[in-house]
Amino acid sequence: MTGTHLYSDPAHPTPNPALISDDARVQFWVEQAGRLDWAQPWHTAHRFEKPQRTGEDHDGNPTYTVPEIAWFEGGKLNVSYNCVDRHVAAGRGQHVALYFEGEPGDRLVYTYADLQREVSRAANALLQLGVEKGDRVVVYLPVIPETVIITLACARIGAIHSLVFGGFSAEALKFRVEDTGAKVLVTTDGQNRRGAVVPVKTNADEACSGENSIEHVIVVRRTSRPGRTDLPRGTRGLHSKDEELVPWTPGRDVWWHELTAGVSDVHEPEAFDAETPLFIIYTSGTTGRPKGLVHTMGGYMVQTAYTHALLFDLLPDVPDASGVLRPDELSAVNDPAKVESTVHWCTADLAWVTAHTYEIYGPLVNGVSQVIYEGTPNTPDYGRHFEIIERYGVTNYYTAPTLIRSLMGAFPKGLPPVYNLSSIRLLGSVGESINPEAWRWLRAQVGRDEVPFVDTWWQSETGSCVASPRPHDPQFAPPGTFDDAAAHTSLKPGCATRAVPGVSVRVLDEAGEEVAPGLQGFAVVDKIGPSMARTVWGDPQRYLSSYWAAYGERGWFLAGDGARTDDEGDLYILGRVDDVINVSGHRLSTIEIESALVTHPHVVEAGATPIRDAVTGHAILACVVLTAAAQGLSAEEVRDELRAHVAREIGPIAKPREVIVVPDLPKTRSGKITRRLLTQLYEGEQLGDRSSLQNEEALDAIAEVLAERA
Repeated sequence: MTGTHLYSDPAHPTPNPALISDDARVQFWVEQAGRLDWAQPWHTAHRFEKPQRTGEDHDGNPTYTVPEIAWFEGGKLNVSYNCVDRHVAAGRGQHVALYFEGEPGDRLVYTYADLQREVSRAANALLQLGVEKGDRVVVYLPVIPETVIITLACARIGAIHSLVFGGFSAEALKFRVEDTGAKVLVTTDGQNRRGAVVPVKTNADEACSGENSIEHVIVVRRTSRPGRTDLPRGTRGLHSKDEELVPWTPGRDVWWHELTAGVSDVHEPEAFDAETPLFIIYTSGTTGRPKGLVHTMGGYMVQTAYTHALLFDLLPDVPDASGVLRPDELSAVNDPAKVESTVHWCTADLAWVTAHTYEIYGPLVNGVSQVIYEGTPNTPDYGRHFEIIERYGVTNYYTAPTLIRSLMGAFPKGLPPVYNLSSIRLLGSVGESINPEAWRWLRAQVGRDEVPFVDTWWQSETGSCVASPRPHDPQFAPPGTFDDAAAHTSLKPGCATRAVPGVSVRVLDEAGEEVAPGLQGFAVVDKIGPSMARTVWGDPQRYLSSYWAAYGERGWFLAGDGARTDDEGDLYILGRVDDVINVSGHRLSTIEIESALVTHPHVVEAGATPIRDAVTGHAILACVVLTAAAQGLSAEEVRDELRAHVAREIGPIAKPREVIVVPDLPKTRSGKITRRLLTQLYEGEQLGDRSSLQNEEALDAIAEVLAERA
């Protein structure tokens, strides 16, 4: 036992209802639905109309019907009420909901009672502006309290929100404004980013040019000096010079603080059908034009509430058959003491699906306290995250592998002993497969080599976690707790282990047959949960072709990731199936090559991608970011050293043909490296979709490096 952690018995693992029977799976989710307050019960727990073959197209390819998924049909609820009001009604109104820290250092604290008032005021303001159920509201904001408040207000009135990363370009924002048919766009006057103010209102204006349905642009004041809010409208001095410099379209644009001034902070939430759309979230676009995935209220919230409680250690401990306390993995209630003591921090931008599920809805529906931080991890320096952990007593630190690798590069000798990180009880990673070296570093440096590490695998499409270790898994127990020969008691860095209860995952070949342990195949969700996306906004055929055409007749969702299992049946995710490099008939995962590269002490980050080769079909290009200590090495020294290192770690077949040192790698906001852009840059092709990049400037920097080599 470490701290307050108890562990499951490896000899008696908890059975997954999804592996017992379909009825058991559905009944499990029915029980988990009891976590929410329902205004009206459902009449049908689950309906799944699998794709049915209808014939062939002109090229002889099979055609299918579009699948239909529904959970808790006939049931009614209000998502905002479940996240805020019910905690106040239960007497927990003074419990902290949000600790906010701005990049410049400003701080705010919102209790659940505060949040109820602000969300109610925001809901009334949106209604007064003409926003109604089914209207789309695009939210182009940084990580600030207003983002959470406006998101919950949309949910409260039945408007469909679509959050967009505040660092995206006007082009990326414009696509989402037009694709959703949004009625309202919410933005800021400016954003704090890396110590500077970025005037993003111009991006919002550009995104609203042309043909669209925008009626109003709401502007949240974040960086402008405030004016005299006590003056009547139209009076000189009402707006500061900063505010007056913000580009403005009269009749369309409205300040958020003016829109909400004098508006009632009491609002009676309306109950909506469980299958009412809650939000549209766009895929990262690493494989082409982003898809707007639609998630609905009831099913999404049920799986979100349960998986957040499961992964972040809120479930109660109960005596097993021998009288030993064990975590109740299938419980539909939380342990009140664990809820009270948790301070959760998911470091994702609020526009990412991880933040929707485990930064907005999951923590709030379960009533815990959480931290939201506006800025970058290196502003003013790389110690910022550790200062925040210490300041707020963070217990759960859930972050992305790319950020962990950045911290490794910033602290090559480990963290200095100036931060008190003793509050940390649990670590987690999300966004892409984590390389074992980063896993070990974070657990050693932040988790004292003793806390659980939930390496979660899921996607925008699945809505919530599909596979992950549990914090109570026996692999995290102190040495000597269990017999060394017992199964599942050894640490497995970078392993997603197994599906969460209520869903099931298989690793298949192209024919749909399970592959043997150790061999790479396709990750398939063969038993889906309630949070699965229902469709692609405005394009149901794309929903079919992207996810269901391969195995849909059997009701299996093709995740698009490669995977393998080990001899104990545990799951390893190997990255996107389009991120496989075929060298002389050998299929090599980019994740494995990158993981080998970053184990070298010179390398902070690496991106491996295929390039054309006349002999082998594909060769491997490795773009690497070096540590400061390695910057003085010649290109030849770096190339020879890293090629030899990969050969030792994997084998000669995996040696990169080219190793190029770059200042940064192009990534989506979720931290995924856009490898196809590296290939296109190297081969001089026209670059594909870049609208989801968080650091488009990296492409220019890499292009300069390639030009110098030429």
